[in-house]
Amino acid sequence: MSTQAWMPLPQAAAGCPKGFEYLTEVDTFIVKQDIELLEAITGFETQNKYKVLNTQGQQIYRVLESSGCLQRQCCSNNRAVELRVVDNEQQQIMVFKRPLHWCTCAPCCSCTKDVMTVESPPGNVIGYASGNSFCFKPTWTIYSAEQQPILYIKAPLCGSGCSCSPKFTVMSSNGVEIGFIQKKWSGGAQEIFTDADNFTINFPMDLEVKAKATLLATLFLADYEFFEQGGGNPGAGGAVAAEGCLCLLLNGLC
Repeated sequence: MSTQAWMPLPQAAAGCPKGFEYLTEVDTFIVKQDIELLEAITGFETQNKYKVLNTQGQQIYRVLESSGCLQRQCCSNNRAVELRVVDNEQQQIMVFKRPLHWCTCAPCCSCTKDVMTVESPPGNVIGYASGNSFCFKPTWTIYSAEQQPILYIKAPLCGSGCSCSPKFTVMSSNGVEIGFIQKKWSGGAQEIFTDADNFTINFPMDLEVKAKATLLATLFLADYEFFEQGGGNPGAGGAVAAEGCLCLLLNGLC
């Protein structure tokens, strides 16, 4: 049983969707991925689990991956996923959905757009996060439910393989820097033997709550695209034509 302290539920603001009250009082998310011992020891890719915290260390949400076992092993970070976002009462607040992303390009490049849809409640789309084609320096666009671009994210040249804490710039639709996403270096052993990542997201306090939720979804999309390299599994995250074909076959099976 987790002993993590939860953030007290703020008073509901007028027009704020249920479960989004927390988002009205935060300008920072600290996202910590659970370390899975089975994955660290064997390289067997497991379903990811995350905690979303505020700057006081209080938990805001729990994020739980749902994905097929065969796709996790054979498709690695290209797998289809659903991420359920729950509160301290295990009530589902929103869900992030990403379909299978297949590409036969080099590992450093994406030849197709990778999209994560944000729904709250399930079936009601409130935003989209889209990873754009890139080589070495990826970018992401955050869209409203009406598919209008509202935020952009640009990655630094420092990628997933270097031992630094890369910072991604969050920009408004008119190109003004308003925040950042930063991966926190977790130490040599964790970085080598697992794919468990820790992040900080900073944004304006008055950013609309649905935009904050979609920004959080973009972090997970970036994690799967950019950092989820299979941890200690030497075959994970590899490229690609054969893996891509297998993934397409598995998409209908699991």
